[in-house]
Amino acid sequence: MLLFFLQHTVYLSQPTYGNHPNFFSAAGFALKTYRYYDAKTCGLDFQGLLDDLGSATTGAIVLLQASGHNPTGVDPTSQQWEQIRQLMRLKRLLPFFDCAYQGLVSGSPNADVEPVRMFVSDGGECLVAQSYSKTMGLYAERIGALHIVCKKAEVARCVESQLRLVIRPMYSSPPIHGASIVTTILRDRDMYNEWIIELKAMCDRIARVRQQLFDALHVRGTPGNWSHITRQVGMYTFSGLNEEQVAFMTKEYHIYMSSDGRINMAGLGSKTVPYLADAMHAAVTRTF
Repeated sequence: MLLFFLQHTVYLSQPTYGNHPNFFSAAGFALKTYRYYDAKTCGLDFQGLLDDLGSATTGAIVLLQASGHNPTGVDPTSQQWEQIRQLMRLKRLLPFFDCAYQGLVSGSPNADVEPVRMFVSDGGECLVAQSYSKTMGLYAERIGALHIVCKKAEVARCVESQLRLVIRPMYSSPPIHGASIVTTILRDRDMYNEWIIELKAMCDRIARVRQQLFDALHVRGTPGNWSHITRQVGMYTFSGLNEEQVAFMTKEYHIYMSSDGRINMAGLGSKTVPYLADAMHAAVTRTF
């Protein structure tokens, strides 16, 4: 694992969650990107991804999102993940998973971390940053965990000692309130089962909202192919709206969203979808 951290280089998907570059820049890493989103298909640029990782610096860290990619809502298939795994192991690249939406993509916490399990089961090393902010609705608690899988116990002990050196001046002892909530739910069978049911319900609701938005645009005859809204997964949709169209929607309809056209589907409901569809239709037909 020493080889990876000596490189001080991390590859981020293009695009990625807006705070990812800040995290790694603050830690002193050099930032590079790998192709991920294909604007023409509103899907995955898989060949571009493979080409960029294939030419990546040996020993570099590659940040991957386990499921529900933010901001695109585009995830690789299981077969594509396997190709990514093989290539990264061949190139000796260190996978660092951001796992923030476990259970909010398929409705199954186990299914949503299949990529992580692939990398763990091959005996190699990896890191997983896991958050419960969204999956348990604990935004204000900022509760999560960093899992580091090492090949040898000796390496694990060294990593643990380094983590202690980082933690001590940073926060020393983490707040216990959020962690206690998560621990209670995970240890109590009835609470755990109830949580799983609620996760599935949340996931299903987001899927319904996606379908409702697609249907609303179809009924309005909004120019363009909007099938990506239902193909994409998780909390977010990369709508395909450009910066000018987003600005128009903000000015004329008071709809506020990121300038790249990302929509937080979890923030929509059946009552608000028609208004959003009206705004999107107006923005697109105005500039079409």
